[in-house]
Order: sequence, then structure tokens, then C-alpha cells
Amino acid sequence: MKYLALEHENYDQLIQVTPYLEAEAARVWQLYSQGLLREAYWDNRQHTAILVLECADEHLAQSALDSLPLVQAGLITFELIPLAPYDGFERLFKV
Repeated sequence: MKYLALEHENYDQLIQVTPYLEAEAARVWQLYSQGLLREAYWDNRQHTAILVLECADEHLAQSALDSLPLVQAGLITFELIPLAPYDGFERLFKV
């Protein structure tokens, strides 16, 4: 199942996260290499990450996010949103 993960910052200054950024990037790469993380984006307006994960269940998706160094340090959290296929096209076909 696909999950959208929206980052929320819990810090005031960039200096607080700087020591973690290399480890964060390495962990994101590991999750991508394992096939759990499918897409990663950056929102320049809010300075937050948007991730798309593909995991067997929500627990596995949350565990993957919890393994990120910035999450472990309490500097960021993620809102996890399960994504289901859009079913509105069925309205076009009187099935």
C-alpha cells in the first residue's frame, strides 16, 4: 500500500538539524534502496519533506519513518496518510 508522509518541523533554527543531515540522507537512501521509500520531494515554501512510501502495512511505514535520524532526535515528525486508488472513474461507467 502507498503512504504519503508529510514532514512537520519541531525546531526553530537550522543549526539544530545540521549535524544530522548527512545521516538523514544516508538513511533515506537505505529506505529507497530497500524499496520502502519510492519518492522523496522537498517543499521549498514550507522547507519540509514529502515522502511516498510503499509498505505492506501502516506499521511498517511508520517504522521506516521512525528510523530517520531527525525523527529519532525529535526534530521532525511525519503525518502519515494511507493512499487508496481513486474510485471516482466508476461514475463514468454505469456498472
